[in-house]
Amino acid sequence: MKEGRMTGKRAGAGGWILMLCLAQAAVTAEAGCADPPAPGVNWTGCVMRNVDLSGRDLRGAIFTRATLSGALFKDARLDNADFQLAELTRTDFRGARLFQARFVGASAEEADFSEARLRETRFDRANLRRAKLANARLDKTSLYSASAAGTDLTGSSLREANLEDADLFGALLANADLTEANLNSAVLEEADLRGARLELAQLARARLAGADLSGANLTRANLAGADIVDAKLEGASLGNATWINRRRCQPDSVTSCR
Repeated sequence: MKEGRMTGKRAGAGGWILMLCLAQAAVTAEAGCADPPAPGVNWTGCVMRNVDLSGRDLRGAIFTRATLSGALFKDARLDNADFQLAELTRTDFRGARLFQARFVGASAEEADFSEARLRETRFDRANLRRAKLANARLDKTSLYSASAAGTDLTGSSLREANLEDADLFGALLANADLTEANLNSAVLEEADLRGARLELAQLARARLAGADLSGANLTRANLAGADIVDAKLEGASLGNATWINRRRCQPDSVTSCR
């Protein structure tokens, strides 16, 4: 009787293992890792390091949790593509079109998005440390709570973008357009914001210690409660800005709030 019960237990355990293997096979089959690149392809969880997809039409493709380190997406069409939680270290997206794509929680450290078109794309809580986004179009993009220390955003357009709580320590934002951007509580310590456009930007409680804002346009920006210790403001336009003490600056204020 004991042997019979043990045999039944072994059979039951074997059945569960078989079911798990079949379930895993079903997930792999559903993901279609061997499917050719095409709009809407589902490569969920696929491992595709260093793959070359330059110039491909991959609109609506699903790359959730995929491993794409070192992959090439140069000049690819990726509108509405889903890269949530994907591994994208040093992946190349130069010149790619990524309207309304999703990178929520993705790890894109040192990835290259230079001159990419990223309007209304979501990078919430993504790792973008030391990524390259120079001259990229990021209007109305969300980088809420993103980790982007040392990221190069020189000359990029971030009009009406959401960077609330983002870590941009030491980021390069010279000549970037941040008109009406939300930078509330963002970390911008030692960031390079020379010549940046920050008209109507929200910088309440932002950490700007040691940041370089020389020649920046902060007209009507909100700096209430911001930390600007050792920040450089030579030649910065501060007309009608809300100062750190919530006082309204005079319309002709330059370098200092008067």
